[in-house]
Amino acid sequence: MKLFPYGHATHPQWRMAAGLVLAQVRAQMALHGYASSPTLALLYITDRYAPEAAGILSHLSAELPSITDWSGTVGVGIASSNVEYFDEPAMALMLCELPSDQYRVFSGVAPLGLGFEAHTALVHADASSPDLPDLIKEMSARTASGYLFGGLSSSRLGTLQFAVGGNGNISGQGAASGVFQGGLSGVAFGEGVGLLSRVTQGCLPLAQAHSVTSAQDNVALTLGNEPALDVMLRELKVSLAQPEAALQAVRATLVGLMPAPAAGGAVGDGVVVSRTGNFGNDVLVRHIIGLDTGRRGVAVSDYVQAGMQLAFCQRNVQAARSDLMRVCAEIREELEPQELSVQAATALHASEAESAPHPARGIAGAIYVSCTGRGGPHFGGPSAELQIIRRALGDVPLVGFFAAGEIARDHLYAYTGVLTVFTAQA
Repeated sequence: MKLFPYGHATHPQWRMAAGLVLAQVRAQMALHGYASSPTLALLYITDRYAPEAAGILSHLSAELPSITDWSGTVGVGIASSNVEYFDEPAMALMLCELPSDQYRVFSGVAPLGLGFEAHTALVHADASSPDLPDLIKEMSARTASGYLFGGLSSSRLGTLQFAVGGNGNISGQGAASGVFQGGLSGVAFGEGVGLLSRVTQGCLPLAQAHSVTSAQDNVALTLGNEPALDVMLRELKVSLAQPEAALQAVRATLVGLMPAPAAGGAVGDGVVVSRTGNFGNDVLVRHIIGLDTGRRGVAVSDYVQAGMQLAFCQRNVQAARSDLMRVCAEIREELEPQELSVQAATALHASEAESAPHPARGIAGAIYVSCTGRGGPHFGGPSAELQIIRRALGDVPLVGFFAAGEIARDHLYAYTGVLTVFTAQA
């Protein structure tokens, strides 16, 4: 396995930033341990560059003629290595060396055909697309694992996606520029591409989950046959007799929902709150949008039905930090064998000054998609979120963006981070 060359830069003029990025990736391609013949590029730009997206793609494609496939999108912020760029013109690029028969770039002009067996997929989507949740579920169903990872484009100057496939476009779309708006695009990966992915929701449950015993539309009425509002107030340790304190506590509270089990499954299948006190992988965190004092119910920003599992939770800096470190530790633990080689042990325990990307870590590259509502301020300072990943996972090639919604499996999340790494083998 070879490391994926990557680069990132900020500059008021996009050509200058592109020159800096190209210099970084070319220098790495000449180094031992880095991929020298990549064919897939992942490109992320901040929305300050959105009006110049076509020019950026055309320029980079001309400078890197061996790259046949491109994918990416725009974000109000982007990420690379241990830095995040917000409110400034910036771009990040990673070049992936993967077997040509193990991936396909797809888009509206080059849909994923029957000739490729997708195991999982990186997805970039437009939040304004009609029936977006259904499109995500349909795309998930086209993969053998059902696992998608990615996010919704975010921009104050118009959302867009990059998608250029070396296998060509459908008939009549040969003149497509590679910059698109609307729908889905991304990269589907075959079973031969090793990937590990984790979701961090950055919040901690207040107590164990409750079974929703009655609900109407988006209002949870009873939890375990007890009024939902009474359960929430008890767990928050507040009373409506003191409205100011109660309102402040409710505003800082969210709910974690796990869908009702499919036919044949038992209520409570799956993990809502793990033994470590964190949410399980299939839990969706949603806002509380109102209180129904007449029926003693709690209204949330999603559909609620009997049989679901619901847990009240709160999001704060410490919870976000702890949960992000947890998912990094899980990836590290899965990658590290019980007995490390001398090379691997040296790379994993090198000092900060020596902790450059190293193949012995078992990670060729990483993609991180976080919410626009997270970023540095949510973690205590500029670039703090990416620095946590670097300290916990090690210095690995990484690019990503801050999204208007995050995609993992067939779910659309909010206020989450989705970390995916390319590993040595499937």
